[in-house]
Amino acid sequence: MLNIIFSFVALVFLLGLVAYVLVLLANNSRILAISQNSADLEAELLKAKIKSIMDRREIETKQLKLSWNGFRKFQVISKVKETDDITSFYLAPHDGKELPGFLPGQFLTFQVHLPDQPQPVIRCYSLSDSPYHPDRYRVSIKRVLAPRDNLTAPPGLISNYFHDSLNENDIVDVKAPSGHFSLSMMKQTPVVFLAGGVGITPVLSMLNAITEMGSQREVWFFLGVRNRAEHIMKEHLEMVARENENVSLNVFYSSPAETDVLNDDYQVQGRVTVENLKAILPSNNFDFYICAPPPMVKDLRKDLNGWGVPKKNIHFEAFGPATVKGCKVETSKESVAKINIQFQKSGKTLVWDSKAASLLDFAEANQIPIDSGCRAGNCGTCLTAIKNGAVELVGEPGSEPEAGSCLACISIPKDDLTLDA
Repeated sequence: MLNIIFSFVALVFLLGLVAYVLVLLANNSRILAISQNSADLEAELLKAKIKSIMDRREIETKQLKLSWNGFRKFQVISKVKETDDITSFYLAPHDGKELPGFLPGQFLTFQVHLPDQPQPVIRCYSLSDSPYHPDRYRVSIKRVLAPRDNLTAPPGLISNYFHDSLNENDIVDVKAPSGHFSLSMMKQTPVVFLAGGVGITPVLSMLNAITEMGSQREVWFFLGVRNRAEHIMKEHLEMVARENENVSLNVFYSSPAETDVLNDDYQVQGRVTVENLKAILPSNNFDFYICAPPPMVKDLRKDLNGWGVPKKNIHFEAFGPATVKGCKVETSKESVAKINIQFQKSGKTLVWDSKAASLLDFAEANQIPIDSGCRAGNCGTCLTAIKNGAVELVGEPGSEPEAGSCLACISIPKDDLTLDA
Protein backbone atom coordinates (compact mmCIF):
# COMPACT_ATOMS: atom_id res chain seq x y z
CA MET A 1 0.00 0.00 0.00
CA LEU A 2 2.82 2.38 0.90
CA ASN A 3 4.46 1.62 -2.42
CA ILE A 4 1.29 2.58 -4.27
CA ILE A 5 1.00 5.83 -2.32
CA PHE A 6 4.67 6.59 -2.88
CA SER A 7 4.34 5.89 -6.59
CA PHE A 8 1.26 8.13 -6.81
CA VAL A 9 3.01 11.03 -5.02
CA ALA A 10 6.05 10.59 -7.24
CA LEU A 11 3.83 10.64 -10.33
CA VAL A 12 2.04 13.79 -9.16
CA PHE A 13 5.39 15.43 -8.41
CA LEU A 14 6.72 14.42 -11.80
CA LEU A 15 3.63 15.75 -13.56
CA GLY A 16 3.90 19.01 -11.61
CA LEU A 17 7.57 19.28 -12.56
CA VAL A 18 6.74 18.68 -16.22
CA ALA A 19 3.96 21.26 -16.05
CA TYR A 20 6.35 23.78 -14.43
CA VAL A 21 8.95 23.14 -17.12
CA LEU A 22 6.32 23.53 -19.84
CA VAL A 23 5.09 26.83 -18.30
CA LEU A 24 8.67 28.01 -17.96
CA LEU A 25 9.38 27.16 -21.60
CA ALA A 26 6.16 28.87 -22.70
CA ASN A 27 7.05 32.00 -20.73
CA ASN A 28 10.54 32.00 -22.15
CA SER A 29 9.11 31.59 -25.64
CA ARG A 30 6.71 34.45 -24.98
CA ILE A 31 9.53 36.63 -23.65
CA LEU A 32 11.64 35.76 -26.67
CA ALA A 33 8.72 36.56 -28.97
CA ILE A 34 8.10 39.90 -27.23
CA SER A 35 11.82 40.68 -27.37
CA GLN A 36 11.86 39.79 -31.05
CA ASN A 37 8.78 41.90 -31.72
CA SER A 38 10.34 44.77 -29.81
CA ALA A 39 13.57 44.40 -31.77
CA ASP A 40 11.59 44.27 -35.02
CA LEU A 41 9.65 47.38 -34.00
CA GLU A 42 12.84 49.23 -33.10
CA ALA A 43 14.33 48.20 -36.43
CA GLU A 44 11.25 49.49 -38.28
CA LEU A 45 11.34 52.77 -36.34
CA LEU A 46 15.04 53.14 -37.14
CA LYS A 47 14.34 52.47 -40.82
CA ALA A 48 11.53 55.03 -40.82
CA LYS A 49 13.78 57.57 -39.11
CA ILE A 50 16.56 56.98 -41.62
CA LYS A 51 14.06 57.25 -44.51
CA SER A 52 12.73 60.50 -43.07
CA ILE A 53 16.25 61.91 -42.85
CA MET A 54 17.05 60.77 -46.39
CA ASP A 55 13.77 62.17 -47.72
CA ARG A 56 14.47 65.48 -46.01
CA ARG A 57 18.00 65.56 -47.41
CA GLU A 58 16.66 64.74 -50.86
CA ILE A 59 14.14 67.58 -50.61
CA GLU A 60 16.81 69.99 -49.34
CA THR A 61 19.21 68.95 -52.12
CA LYS A 62 16.51 69.47 -54.75
CA GLN A 63 15.56 72.83 -53.28
CA LEU A 64 19.19 73.92 -53.26
CA LYS A 65 19.65 72.79 -56.86
CA LEU A 66 16.51 74.57 -58.12
CA SER A 67 16.83 77.71 -56.01
CA TRP A 68 18.32 80.95 -57.29
CA ASN A 69 20.22 84.00 -56.06
CA GLY A 70 18.96 87.54 -56.52
CA PHE A 71 15.81 88.26 -58.49
CA ARG A 72 14.28 86.05 -61.16
CA LYS A 73 11.69 86.94 -63.82
CA PHE A 74 8.19 85.58 -63.20
CA GLN A 75 5.07 85.92 -65.31
CA VAL A 76 1.59 86.47 -63.92
CA ILE A 77 -0.33 83.50 -65.36
CA SER A 78 -3.58 84.18 -63.50
CA LYS A 79 -5.13 86.94 -61.41
CA VAL A 80 -8.11 85.92 -59.25
CA LYS A 81 -10.20 88.27 -57.12
CA GLU A 82 -10.92 86.55 -53.79
CA THR A 83 -12.76 89.36 -51.96
CA ASP A 84 -13.35 93.06 -52.57
CA ASP A 85 -9.84 93.86 -51.35
CA ILE A 86 -7.85 90.60 -51.69
CA THR A 87 -6.58 89.21 -55.00
CA SER A 88 -4.52 86.08 -55.68
CA PHE A 89 -1.68 86.16 -58.21
CA TYR A 90 -0.43 82.92 -59.75
CA LEU A 91 3.20 83.21 -60.86
CA ALA A 92 5.25 80.98 -63.16
CA PRO A 93 8.98 81.34 -63.96
CA HIS A 94 9.47 83.15 -67.25
CA ASP A 95 12.22 80.69 -68.22
CA GLY A 96 9.79 77.76 -67.87
CA LYS A 97 12.06 75.80 -65.53
CA GLU A 98 10.92 73.80 -62.49
CA LEU A 99 10.56 75.64 -59.20
CA PRO A 100 12.04 74.65 -55.83
CA GLY A 101 9.66 73.69 -53.07
CA PHE A 102 9.36 75.76 -49.93
CA LEU A 103 8.31 75.37 -46.32
CA PRO A 104 4.60 76.14 -45.84
CA GLY A 105 4.39 79.60 -44.28
CA GLN A 106 7.32 81.17 -46.16
CA PHE A 107 7.09 84.27 -48.36
CA LEU A 108 8.28 85.72 -51.68
CA THR A 109 10.19 88.99 -51.99
CA PHE A 110 9.26 91.24 -54.90
CA GLN A 111 11.25 94.06 -56.48
CA VAL A 112 8.95 96.54 -58.21
CA HIS A 113 10.07 99.33 -60.54
CA LEU A 114 7.68 102.27 -60.44
CA PRO A 115 8.10 105.26 -62.77
CA ASP A 116 7.71 107.85 -60.01
CA GLN A 117 10.11 106.15 -57.58
CA PRO A 118 13.87 106.88 -57.64
CA GLN A 119 14.73 103.25 -56.89
CA PRO A 120 13.02 99.84 -56.92
CA VAL A 121 10.60 99.17 -54.06
CA ILE A 122 10.89 95.88 -52.14
CA ARG A 123 7.90 94.10 -50.61
CA CYS A 124 7.28 90.63 -49.19
CA TYR A 125 4.08 88.60 -49.52
CA SER A 126 3.33 85.18 -48.04
CA LEU A 127 2.86 82.18 -50.29
CA SER A 128 -0.78 81.18 -49.92
CA ASP A 129 -0.78 77.66 -51.37
CA SER A 130 1.02 74.37 -50.71
CA PRO A 131 4.55 73.63 -52.02
CA TYR A 132 3.23 70.75 -54.15
CA HIS A 133 2.89 72.77 -57.37
CA PRO A 134 6.34 72.69 -59.05
CA ASP A 135 5.22 74.86 -61.97
CA ARG A 136 3.88 77.93 -60.11
CA TYR A 137 3.60 79.91 -56.89
CA ARG A 138 0.63 81.80 -55.47
CA VAL A 139 0.46 84.95 -53.34
CA SER A 140 -2.79 86.55 -52.11
CA ILE A 141 -2.45 90.30 -51.56
CA LYS A 142 -4.72 92.69 -49.72
CA ARG A 143 -5.16 96.20 -51.05
CA VAL A 144 -3.92 98.57 -48.34
CA LEU A 145 -6.00 101.73 -48.15
CA ALA A 146 -5.21 104.91 -46.25
CA PRO A 147 -5.65 104.42 -42.48
CA ARG A 148 -9.18 105.12 -41.24
CA ASP A 149 -7.83 107.59 -38.69
CA ASN A 150 -5.72 109.41 -41.29
CA LEU A 151 -7.41 109.41 -44.68
CA THR A 152 -4.90 111.93 -46.02
CA ALA A 153 -2.07 109.41 -45.65
CA PRO A 154 -1.02 107.59 -48.83
CA PRO A 155 -2.45 104.10 -49.47
CA GLY A 156 -0.20 101.05 -49.77
CA LEU A 157 2.12 101.71 -52.69
CA ILE A 158 2.82 98.16 -53.90
CA SER A 159 -0.42 96.45 -52.91
CA ASN A 160 -2.36 98.99 -54.99
CA TYR A 161 0.10 98.57 -57.85
CA PHE A 162 -0.53 94.81 -57.84
CA HIS A 163 -4.30 95.28 -57.78
CA ASP A 164 -4.57 98.11 -60.31
CA SER A 165 -1.60 97.78 -62.67
CA LEU A 166 -0.33 94.20 -62.65
CA ASN A 167 -2.20 91.94 -65.04
CA GLU A 168 -1.94 88.49 -66.61
CA ASN A 169 1.23 88.04 -68.74
CA ASP A 170 3.02 90.90 -66.95
CA ILE A 171 6.53 90.25 -65.60
CA VAL A 172 7.70 90.71 -62.00
CA ASP A 173 11.07 90.26 -60.28
CA VAL A 174 10.99 87.68 -57.48
CA LYS A 175 13.46 86.30 -54.94
CA ALA A 176 13.41 82.64 -53.90
CA PRO A 177 11.08 81.66 -51.01
CA SER A 178 12.38 82.40 -47.53
CA GLY A 179 11.23 83.09 -43.98
CA HIS A 180 11.39 81.52 -40.51
CA PHE A 181 7.64 81.26 -39.85
CA SER A 182 7.04 77.82 -41.30
CA LEU A 183 5.59 74.38 -40.63
CA SER A 184 7.73 71.24 -40.54
CA MET A 185 6.15 68.56 -42.71
CA MET A 186 8.25 65.87 -40.98
CA LYS A 187 6.17 66.05 -37.79
CA GLN A 188 2.73 64.63 -37.06
CA THR A 189 1.98 66.61 -33.89
CA PRO A 190 -1.49 68.23 -33.73
CA VAL A 191 -1.67 71.90 -34.75
CA VAL A 192 -3.90 74.93 -34.32
CA PHE A 193 -3.88 77.62 -37.02
CA LEU A 194 -5.05 81.09 -35.97
CA ALA A 195 -5.57 83.73 -38.67
CA GLY A 196 -6.89 87.26 -38.71
CA GLY A 197 -8.01 88.63 -42.08
CA VAL A 198 -5.34 88.38 -44.76
CA GLY A 199 -3.13 86.73 -42.14
CA ILE A 200 -4.75 83.56 -43.45
CA THR A 201 -2.20 83.35 -46.28
CA PRO A 202 0.73 81.54 -44.59
CA VAL A 203 -1.46 79.25 -42.47
CA LEU A 204 -3.57 78.42 -45.53
CA SER A 205 -0.34 77.27 -47.16
CA MET A 206 0.24 75.05 -44.12
CA LEU A 207 -3.31 73.66 -44.19
CA ASN A 208 -3.15 72.90 -47.93
CA ALA A 209 0.22 71.20 -47.52
CA ILE A 210 -1.12 68.86 -44.81
CA THR A 211 -4.27 67.88 -46.68
CA GLU A 212 -2.69 67.57 -50.13
CA MET A 213 -0.11 65.09 -48.86
CA GLY A 214 -2.89 62.96 -47.34
CA SER A 215 -1.66 63.43 -43.78
CA GLN A 216 -4.02 62.57 -40.93
CA ARG A 217 -2.39 65.16 -38.68
CA GLU A 218 -4.99 66.75 -36.37
CA VAL A 219 -5.75 70.31 -37.50
CA TRP A 220 -7.89 73.02 -35.89
CA PHE A 221 -8.30 76.03 -38.18
CA PHE A 222 -9.57 79.36 -36.81
CA LEU A 223 -10.21 82.39 -39.02
CA GLY A 224 -11.39 85.78 -37.81
CA VAL A 225 -12.92 88.33 -40.21
CA ARG A 226 -15.59 91.00 -39.91
CA ASN A 227 -18.22 89.44 -42.17
CA ARG A 228 -18.97 87.47 -45.33
CA ALA A 229 -17.57 90.22 -47.57
CA GLU A 230 -14.10 89.65 -46.04
CA HIS A 231 -14.36 85.85 -45.83
CA ILE A 232 -11.42 84.87 -48.03
CA MET A 233 -11.30 81.36 -49.55
CA LYS A 234 -14.70 80.49 -48.03
CA GLU A 235 -15.61 77.73 -50.50
CA HIS A 236 -12.11 76.25 -50.47
CA LEU A 237 -11.94 76.09 -46.66
CA GLU A 238 -15.36 74.48 -46.43
CA MET A 239 -14.38 71.88 -49.05
CA VAL A 240 -11.14 71.06 -47.19
CA ALA A 241 -13.01 70.61 -43.89
CA ARG A 242 -15.69 68.51 -45.59
CA GLU A 243 -13.23 66.17 -47.31
CA ASN A 244 -10.74 65.76 -44.41
CA GLU A 245 -12.02 64.34 -41.11
CA ASN A 246 -8.85 65.46 -39.34
CA VAL A 247 -9.60 69.17 -40.08
CA SER A 248 -11.93 71.22 -37.86
CA LEU A 249 -12.89 74.62 -39.33
CA ASN A 250 -14.05 77.46 -37.08
CA VAL A 251 -14.82 80.86 -38.64
CA PHE A 252 -15.50 83.92 -36.47
CA TYR A 253 -17.39 87.01 -37.72
CA SER A 254 -16.85 90.02 -35.47
CA SER A 255 -19.47 92.14 -37.25
CA PRO A 256 -21.76 89.93 -39.32
CA ALA A 257 -24.12 91.52 -41.82
CA GLU A 258 -27.85 90.88 -41.64
CA THR A 259 -27.56 88.49 -44.58
CA ASP A 260 -24.76 86.43 -42.97
CA VAL A 261 -26.03 83.11 -41.63
CA LEU A 262 -24.74 81.57 -38.39
CA ASN A 263 -23.57 77.92 -38.77
CA ASP A 264 -23.57 78.39 -42.52
CA ASP A 265 -21.32 81.34 -43.31
CA TYR A 266 -19.62 81.30 -39.89
CA GLN A 267 -19.59 79.31 -36.64
CA VAL A 268 -19.03 81.96 -33.94
CA GLN A 269 -19.97 85.63 -33.61
CA GLY A 270 -17.08 87.44 -31.99
CA ARG A 271 -13.31 87.51 -32.23
CA VAL A 272 -10.68 84.79 -32.17
CA THR A 273 -9.56 84.91 -28.54
CA VAL A 274 -8.08 82.34 -26.20
CA GLU A 275 -11.27 82.40 -24.10
CA ASN A 276 -13.22 81.40 -27.20
CA LEU A 277 -10.62 78.76 -28.06
CA LYS A 278 -11.02 77.15 -24.64
CA ALA A 279 -14.69 76.48 -25.39
CA ILE A 280 -13.79 74.63 -28.60
CA LEU A 281 -10.39 72.95 -28.25
CA PRO A 282 -10.16 69.71 -26.26
CA SER A 283 -6.95 70.88 -24.55
CA ASN A 284 -4.00 73.27 -24.95
CA ASN A 285 -1.67 70.46 -26.06
CA PHE A 286 -1.03 71.78 -29.57
CA ASP A 287 1.48 73.69 -31.63
CA PHE A 288 -0.12 77.09 -32.31
CA TYR A 289 0.62 79.03 -35.51
CA ILE A 290 -0.60 82.64 -35.53
CA CYS A 291 -0.66 85.21 -38.33
CA ALA A 292 -2.74 88.33 -37.80
CA PRO A 293 -2.57 92.09 -37.20
CA PRO A 294 -0.13 92.98 -34.39
CA PRO A 295 -2.69 93.64 -31.61
CA MET A 296 -4.34 90.26 -32.24
CA VAL A 297 -0.98 88.46 -32.27
CA LYS A 298 0.04 90.20 -29.05
CA ASP A 299 -3.19 89.26 -27.23
CA LEU A 300 -3.19 85.65 -28.43
CA ARG A 301 0.44 85.09 -27.44
CA LYS A 302 -0.08 86.60 -23.99
CA ASP A 303 -3.27 84.65 -23.32
CA LEU A 304 -1.90 81.36 -24.68
CA ASN A 305 1.02 81.77 -22.34
CA GLY A 306 -1.44 82.43 -19.50
CA TRP A 307 -3.28 79.22 -20.48
CA GLY A 308 -0.08 77.27 -19.90
CA VAL A 309 1.03 76.79 -23.51
CA PRO A 310 4.85 76.56 -23.61
CA LYS A 311 6.58 79.37 -25.50
CA LYS A 312 8.19 76.84 -27.85
CA ASN A 313 4.71 75.78 -29.00
CA ILE A 314 3.63 79.32 -29.99
CA HIS A 315 4.76 80.32 -33.49
CA PHE A 316 3.72 83.69 -34.87
CA GLU A 317 4.02 86.28 -37.59
CA ALA A 318 2.45 89.73 -37.56
CA PHE A 319 2.13 91.89 -40.63
CA GLY A 320 2.97 95.60 -40.94
CA PRO A 321 3.35 98.43 -41.21
CA ALA A 322 1.03 98.77 -38.21
CA THR A 323 3.33 96.45 -36.23
CA VAL A 324 5.72 99.15 -35.16
CA LYS A 325 3.15 101.87 -34.57
CA GLY A 326 1.00 99.49 -32.54
CA CYS A 327 3.83 98.23 -30.34
CA LYS A 328 5.87 101.36 -29.69
CA VAL A 329 7.44 101.46 -26.24
CA GLU A 330 8.63 104.26 -24.04
CA THR A 331 12.36 104.90 -24.11
CA SER A 332 14.46 105.73 -21.08
CA LYS A 333 15.53 109.02 -22.68
CA GLU A 334 13.80 112.28 -21.83
CA SER A 335 11.59 113.43 -24.67
CA VAL A 336 13.75 116.54 -25.07
CA ALA A 337 17.01 114.61 -25.36
CA LYS A 338 18.83 115.19 -28.63
CA ILE A 339 19.90 112.05 -30.47
CA ASN A 340 22.03 112.26 -33.60
CA ILE A 341 21.64 109.64 -36.31
CA GLN A 342 24.50 109.36 -38.79
CA PHE A 343 23.71 107.59 -42.05
CA GLN A 344 27.24 106.84 -43.16
CA LYS A 345 26.69 105.76 -46.79
CA SER A 346 24.32 108.64 -47.48
CA GLY A 347 26.62 111.17 -45.84
CA LYS A 348 23.84 112.61 -43.66
CA THR A 349 23.71 113.30 -39.93
CA LEU A 350 20.23 114.14 -38.63
CA VAL A 351 18.55 114.78 -35.31
CA TRP A 352 16.21 111.92 -34.42
CA ASP A 353 12.51 112.76 -34.56
CA SER A 354 10.85 111.14 -31.52
CA LYS A 355 7.55 111.03 -33.44
CA ALA A 356 9.04 108.61 -35.99
CA ALA A 357 7.75 105.07 -35.56
CA SER A 358 11.06 103.44 -36.54
CA LEU A 359 14.47 104.05 -38.03
CA LEU A 360 13.06 102.91 -41.38
CA ASP A 361 10.28 105.51 -41.28
CA PHE A 362 12.78 108.18 -40.20
CA ALA A 363 15.17 107.28 -43.04
CA GLU A 364 12.38 107.28 -45.63
CA ALA A 365 11.13 110.67 -44.44
CA ASN A 366 14.62 112.04 -45.11
CA GLN A 367 15.08 110.37 -48.53
CA ILE A 368 17.65 107.88 -47.24
CA PRO A 369 17.28 104.51 -49.02
CA ILE A 370 16.90 101.40 -46.88
CA ASP A 371 15.41 98.32 -48.51
CA SER A 372 12.33 96.96 -46.76
CA GLY A 373 9.80 94.21 -47.30
CA CYS A 374 7.36 93.16 -44.62
CA ARG A 375 7.91 96.24 -42.41
CA ALA A 376 7.09 94.00 -39.45
CA GLY A 377 10.43 92.45 -38.43
CA ASN A 378 9.88 89.17 -40.25
CA CYS A 379 11.65 89.20 -43.61
CA GLY A 380 15.06 90.68 -42.75
CA THR A 381 15.14 92.89 -45.87
CA CYS A 382 15.82 96.05 -43.82
CA LEU A 383 18.74 94.49 -41.90
CA THR A 384 21.25 97.33 -41.41
CA ALA A 385 24.70 97.25 -39.85
CA ILE A 386 25.23 99.34 -36.72
CA LYS A 387 28.64 101.08 -36.87
CA ASN A 388 28.26 102.78 -33.50
CA GLY A 389 25.60 103.08 -30.80
CA ALA A 390 22.65 100.86 -29.88
CA VAL A 391 18.96 100.44 -30.66
CA GLU A 392 15.88 99.14 -28.89
CA LEU A 393 13.09 97.15 -30.43
CA VAL A 394 9.52 98.43 -30.76
CA GLY A 395 8.25 95.12 -32.14
CA GLU A 396 9.28 91.49 -31.82
CA PRO A 397 11.32 90.06 -34.73
CA GLY A 398 10.50 86.77 -36.40
CA SER A 399 14.13 85.83 -35.70
CA GLU A 400 16.91 87.68 -33.94
CA PRO A 401 19.05 89.87 -36.24
CA GLU A 402 22.73 89.03 -36.46
CA ALA A 403 25.03 90.68 -33.92
CA GLY A 404 26.01 94.24 -34.78
CA SER A 405 22.93 94.82 -36.95
CA CYS A 406 19.35 95.97 -36.52
CA LEU A 407 16.03 95.54 -38.27
CA ALA A 408 15.34 99.17 -39.15
CA CYS A 409 11.56 98.63 -39.42
CA ILE A 410 11.17 97.72 -35.72
CA SER A 411 14.09 99.65 -34.16
CA ILE A 412 14.57 103.10 -32.66
CA PRO A 413 17.82 104.58 -31.28
CA LYS A 414 18.80 104.40 -27.62
CA ASP A 415 21.43 107.10 -28.06
CA ASP A 416 23.61 108.61 -30.79
CA LEU A 417 23.74 106.11 -33.62
CA THR A 418 25.77 105.48 -36.77
CA LEU A 419 24.24 103.22 -39.41
CA ASP A 420 25.70 101.72 -42.58
CA ALA A 421 23.00 103.29 -44.74
